[in-house]
Amino acid sequence: MKLALLGYGKMGKTIEKLATDKGHEIVFKSGSDFEEGKLKEADAAIEFSIPEAAVKNIEKCFNEGVPVVCGTTGWLDSYKKIIKNCEARNGSFIYASNFSVGVNLFFGINEYVAKVMAPWDEYDVSVEEIHHTQKKDAPSGTAITIAEGIMKHTHKDNWKLDEVSPSTIPISAKREGDVKGTHAVTYTSTIDTISIKHEAHTRDGFAKGAILAAEWLSKKESGVFTMKDVLGIS
Repeated sequence: MKLALLGYGKMGKTIEKLATDKGHEIVFKSGSDFEEGKLKEADAAIEFSIPEAAVKNIEKCFNEGVPVVCGTTGWLDSYKKIIKNCEARNGSFIYASNFSVGVNLFFGINEYVAKVMAPWDEYDVSVEEIHHTQKKDAPSGTAITIAEGIMKHTHKDNWKLDEVSPSTIPISAKREGDVKGTHAVTYTSTIDTISIKHEAHTRDGFAKGAILAAEWLSKKESGVFTMKDVLGIS
């Protein structure tokens, strides 16, 4: 597969190494101050940049007719506009707050636990995420996805950063050293505590999942998809 990389920070470089190890060819890559190759030659693009650049990069792929996988978070105010433009151009698009296969399994576990815990009002639910100090957005897109998974099965109707109320899920966002990404969901009562946690040890899981999504998307005609489609889970 001929692959384009939009965003060439730590994730972009990790994806480049793992993709070339799998035999894929990088035909285009771009960062904040450089651009190399021809985007139009790519079978698929992987976008891992910064919130301020993500929308422009995704639109660029639509304009060139290149299927695009986006893992940048913090730009979702423009999500509906992006989906509308994707459909108007007959493009192919996957956005995920986290491409790690383990995290996507964790999303499913989180929803199951939320459903089980829903009748037990004596437990207060909270979400905690920890990332490296260079992460731009807070809370993480993954933490928001986790909170939305809980909201599907409980009376909670929103989430708030560092704010507790009867109708919202509090999310705590910490920035420490070079932490790759830790997410925990905790149910606390006066008697006991129940927790589930996913902890990333390297960035390879995110990169491998993004490459898997790009391989899958490059074989699709057009449409807007999710990692559930890629992994075949409901």
